[in-house]
Amino acid sequence: MAELTTIARPYAKAAFDFAVEHNAVDTWAEMLTFAALVSENETMQPLLNGALANTKLAALFINVCGEQINQQGQNLIQVMAENGRLSVLPTVSKLFSDFRNEWAKEVEAFVVSATELSLEQQQHISVSLEKRLARKVKLNCSTDTALIAGAIIQVGDLVIDGSVRGKLSRLSDSLQS
Repeated sequence: MAELTTIARPYAKAAFDFAVEHNAVDTWAEMLTFAALVSENETMQPLLNGALANTKLAALFINVCGEQINQQGQNLIQVMAENGRLSVLPTVSKLFSDFRNEWAKEVEAFVVSATELSLEQQQHISVSLEKRLARKVKLNCSTDTALIAGAIIQVGDLVIDGSVRGKLSRLSDSLQS
């Protein structure tokens, strides 16, 4: 994984710098997300790792993407194809998204709760996290009944485990030591 990140970072940084310079960060985020999905397609995978000439592969990839990729995006695809790097497009897209979130002072928070959260609960969590992290927060909520009750919130490396399952686990650990 670290090797993919090392390979993908220069492409993501160049695309991000270009997008910021041309005030098109959201457009580039959409293009890279779409291109990443194309590169992960099971029909496209063998072609990315196959013996197809780089120029033909770039033309095929751009043709498949169609109007979803503008001229500058097509140029990026061509450069990546020439260097045999189209398979790292998902990592480029992820890194671009990270650069975008850092630039916009946003974070993505993953909330797993035992039951469905109401809008009021989601807003309360969002406001609390915004105060704590000094950033705008985008919540991604899901449910897991195995938590028994409560929730687990993850923002990057920060994990807040307020679930009953987590509390029982910590209690068990302290009793065993």
